[in-house]
Amino acid sequence: MPSLRTLVIETSTAACSVALLEHGAVIAAAHDVVGRGHAERLVPMIAELPDGGRAGRILVDCGPGSFTGVRVGIAAARGLAFGWGAEVYGFSSLAILAAAALRDDPAPRVAIVLEGGHGEVFVQSFDAAPLRATCAFASLQPAPALAFIAGLPAYGNGVHRLAPLDSAGTLTELLPDAAAAILLPPDLAELPARPIYGRAPDAKIPGERKVPA
Repeated sequence: MPSLRTLVIETSTAACSVALLEHGAVIAAAHDVVGRGHAERLVPMIAELPDGGRAGRILVDCGPGSFTGVRVGIAAARGLAFGWGAEVYGFSSLAILAAAALRDDPAPRVAIVLEGGHGEVFVQSFDAAPLRATCAFASLQPAPALAFIAGLPAYGNGVHRLAPLDSAGTLTELLPDAAAAILLPPDLAELPARPIYGRAPDAKIPGERKVPA
């Protein structure tokens, strides 16, 4: 991570968390499981950080994950960046979970399983050294998702969907935490600050009504 003070915003799941990073260290952080209350909790959490969370760089979770949560975080990041004249970048919820998992797991590779929509989960695997995705992420039903992870240690808030099908005991519940952004290499912490969708939105904007000539 760069030495410039960085505010990290993470709202892609039921958790809501923020952190201030500077000179390669976490200088303040807050983490709370809010369910769907990100819009009400996020700004007060930032305000409670040193200097009201003010930073020259903002890093925000862009998903995949909760449609509303991701958009709340990105909107806050863009608004603060405009007001502070700060740089703003994004990161993937899958990558930050992988970074946290591999910090504590000696395995050379892990799979991340995040809750998706319609009973599906987002899955992606990551190598430890260096931290990098081994494939593109996918949105899958539980059975093909279990086949996808191929016995790797799996972490995330979507592992409960695989638990009835898994007998190896390699599934660990884990929610993203903004403080773990300190573990992300530069290439995983410099994405455009825009939503990463795992599937097309369910609601579609109706086409324009055609007026007879």
